[in-house]
Order: sequence, then C-alpha cells, then structure tokens
Amino acid sequence: MIRDITLGQYFPGNGILHRLDPRVKVLMLISVIVLIFCTFNFFALSVVVALVAASVIMSKVPLKLYLKSMKAIIIVILITSLLNLFYGTGEAIAQWWIFKITQAGIRNAVFVAVRIISLVMVSSVLTFTTSPTDLTDALERLMKPLGIFKVKTHEIAMMMTIALRFVPTLLEETDKIMSAQKARGADMESGNLIKRIKALVPILIPLFVSAFRRAYDLAMAMECRCYQGGKGRTRMKQLRMHGRDFAAVAVVAAVLAGVILCNIFL
Repeated sequence: MIRDITLGQYFPGNGILHRLDPRVKVLMLISVIVLIFCTFNFFALSVVVALVAASVIMSKVPLKLYLKSMKAIIIVILITSLLNLFYGTGEAIAQWWIFKITQAGIRNAVFVAVRIISLVMVSSVLTFTTSPTDLTDALERLMKPLGIFKVKTHEIAMMMTIALRFVPTLLEETDKIMSAQKARGADMESGNLIKRIKALVPILIPLFVSAFRRAYDLAMAMECRCYQGGKGRTRMKQLRMHGRDFAAVAVVAAVLAGVILCNIFL
C-alpha cells in the first residue's frame, strides 16, 4: 500500500500539459476543484469528468500511475459512498432495520464517488506534469500580492514545495523500515486494532528520526549556499505566458460556462 501512493511524484515528459505555464496549471486546478463541487446534476458532472479525462490523456503519463494513486484511497471512496448510500429521502427501494436505500441515496453515493475520483485524478495531473521548482515559482508568483501585507510568500511557497517533494521520500523510507522490521520477525498484520497500533511504534520512531535528520541536512545545505529567502533572488527560468496557456484558460472558461448552463437549464 505504501508503494502505491504517488502523491508529489513528477513524471518527466514533453506533453502539452508539461509545457503549460505552472501558474496556469495551478489556477486551472483550483478552478476544476471548484467546478467538481459545484455540479448539481449528472449533466454538469459529466462535463467536468470529460475535462478531467481529457487532462489525463493529454498529460501522456502512464495510466497505471493514476490507478496507483486511486488504489491508495479506494477504501475512503467505498466507505464514503456507502455512508451516502443510506443518506437520502424519498421512497425506499430496499430497507433493512433502520437503514434504507433510496434513489436519492444512490445518487448521492455516485456523486460522492465520482467527485473524489475526479479530485484525485486532476490533482495527480498537476504533480505529474509540474516539477517542484516550477511549482515553487508558480505559487510564489500567485501569492505575490500578499506581500503588501508583509506575508513572506517565497518562504511559504518553499515550505509547501519541500513538503510535497519529500512525501515520496518518506513513503519510500517507511516501506524500507517496515521491510526491515518484518525481516526481524515483527508481526504487523495479525491481532486486534490495539496490537496493530502498538506494532507501528518500531516504525514511527525510526521514521521521525530519519525525517528530522533529512530536515537538518537540508537546512545545513541551504545555509551553506547562503540561502536568504526570496528577497533579491533572480531566476534562471522566467515564466511567460504563451498561446497554449491562453487556449487552456479558454477551455476551462468554456467548461465553466457549460457547467453553469447545465445547472440552470437541466
């Protein structure tokens, strides 16, 4: 399960989404997330799903990586959908004790499942097609207006990107520690819930030690390179908008208009 988590991984490529301005991709992600939760019927939801599917195809990232990211949260999707299945009004299609399944409940379950899947897929598109450096620049540029209020936007963007960057590293470290503990005879899969939680202690302690060691090494490396934050820093790669970026914005705007029309007239 640990190896199936693909959050924060970057897949090098030369697809159209890889070449888009990272600022546009971040804004598009925010827009699509808003659209996902602003769909109130299946017609509007299908428009957003079509946009997400097109993004996955144009990213030119192997589908198995997206499936891995879905595999990590499949339990969450099933539990959430199951809970929403019994949350609905109207005539019961099937009933057992105090639990009843209605058409509204089925609709809620399908909506929740599709929304979560779309959310994970479109978020994976951003991390798969955007390098950590580009993501840092994009976040810093987008938060630049907050500098008026003395907000250290560069430091915030740096912390967010470092945290996202080290997710795969810590997951790999966790998998190594678990394998080492199992080789020493540790049993982590049997027993009740309390015993399984206690079995995680030999994993969490080395993981925390390793995480703090990596953080110390990173801080030392940044200090040795005279890192002083974003003030006065220059960039080797300047972000500029191109025609493909404006076309992407136009596509998202068209989808937004389509979702609004579907919500109003359908």
